[in-house]
Amino acid sequence: MVWRFSARRAAQIGSIWLDVTPETLRHARKPNSKAESCGAATVVGCPAQQYWQRIEENIVSGEIAGSNISPGLLSAGRSNENFVRAQKVFPDGTSRVTIERDPTPLYIERGMGSYLFDVDGRWFLDLNCNFTTLIHGHAFRPVVEALTHQLQRGTCFANPTEREIELAELLCGRIPQVDRVRFVNTGTEAVLFAIKAARAFTGRTKIAKLEGAYHGAYDWVEVSQAATPDNWGDAIEPKSTAFYRGMPARVLDEVVVFRFNDVEGARRSISSNAHDLAAIILDPMPSRGGLVAPKPEFMAAVQESARKNGILVIADEVLNLRQSFEGASARYGLVPDLITMGKIIGGGLPIGAIGGREDVMKVFDASAGRPLLPQGGTFSANPLSMTAGLSAMRHLDQAAFAHLEILGDIVRDGIRRAISARDAPLCVTGAASLFRIHPKAQTPNEYREAYLTSAGADRMKELVRFFANNGIILPYGAAASISTPMTRADAEFIVEVFAGFLDSREDIFGR
Repeated sequence: MVWRFSARRAAQIGSIWLDVTPETLRHARKPNSKAESCGAATVVGCPAQQYWQRIEENIVSGEIAGSNISPGLLSAGRSNENFVRAQKVFPDGTSRVTIERDPTPLYIERGMGSYLFDVDGRWFLDLNCNFTTLIHGHAFRPVVEALTHQLQRGTCFANPTEREIELAELLCGRIPQVDRVRFVNTGTEAVLFAIKAARAFTGRTKIAKLEGAYHGAYDWVEVSQAATPDNWGDAIEPKSTAFYRGMPARVLDEVVVFRFNDVEGARRSISSNAHDLAAIILDPMPSRGGLVAPKPEFMAAVQESARKNGILVIADEVLNLRQSFEGASARYGLVPDLITMGKIIGGGLPIGAIGGREDVMKVFDASAGRPLLPQGGTFSANPLSMTAGLSAMRHLDQAAFAHLEILGDIVRDGIRRAISARDAPLCVTGAASLFRIHPKAQTPNEYREAYLTSAGADRMKELVRFFANNGIILPYGAAASISTPMTRADAEFIVEVFAGFLDSREDIFGR
């Protein structure tokens, strides 16, 4: 077996790739040995003891020594075997359509900090973080300790617990416009009930949404989620397109679609359907739509049109709540009536939440009898999710967000410099702890501009594969995320690997 490490990754001393054998590492652990005497590993001027100690510090102490752990895609025997087994019990061998495979999925044995360890003994810096959920990385100690304590006291009850009050108090105290909260189990549920709440409050049925934006698995928000050039229609008046075969036609008729950052299009679409619209749902920075910042004038147009016509604004922050201490709406000047939350507020466990204005949230109020909108769930506000979420959010303070912002800037700025230095036809978008690389020279402003062509999709698959071969999990066609355990060295390593990809394809990205 041969292990590949980056010298910057292991010892932060430069962009030198090392081939490291088990014998090399055993020798390297000897005190005062020199790297230049370690056979395959050659790092000029760097004592091998220091080299090994830095690896231990940057990965997990003791994880590599005497084991079969290695970075990157060197072999996948057990993952391949597991996929063969899985295909006998799952329709396509997986339980989620979002599972990436190249050509088979990676089966994970465990996670620790910012790293994943798969069943074949390989480690990866994780930029997926379970689709941006794990803002504190894997096995975050405060969450593990809090959950261990709670597990000994019960996993779920038909009665409420103090933890749900504490987590709700934290969210109401932190997120502007959140006067009241209702907990559910997923982001999809949060969006579903937010839309139902808007309908119950306004007495209207239609909703408006952004083309290409993802809001979970509820029919009305799946409209035009995967629109293509073949069916998305005219740019001035986008068509409502079905997400799956058999989607009821009446669902398409009840959804108004407009484009992100299209100021006049938003005004026109909203005003022409004003008397029927219960809500406008928008993600302040849609990941599937390109992870592009909203124009201030676009946000203003949406809010003005909504207020003028008595339409509620729902901010879907299931993913983007992580953009600041107060969330994404506060960052971009959006003042929603309802906010949907999930992912980071569960500390790695299933969760969703609807928050908003007290008068709107009153549709859930059953204190005087049957509410306008009954809502329940066997596992809603379960003590495990509440405990994990409370612990994670308490540790997600202003300092943590400042740290994430710095690392995100290092990655995005470094990628931009690498692109500029090689005049490569790529770009990067994102903010805070999120970034997304596009196989386009021009930075997109909305979904249609970010849409992947066949050639672009192939280029992104090459990029994802290159990252994996160099020990990094980079999501395909979606937002990559930074987590709090990551360091400046991690951020620089991401940039280094990206630059290595460009250099490896000088036929396409020549200087």
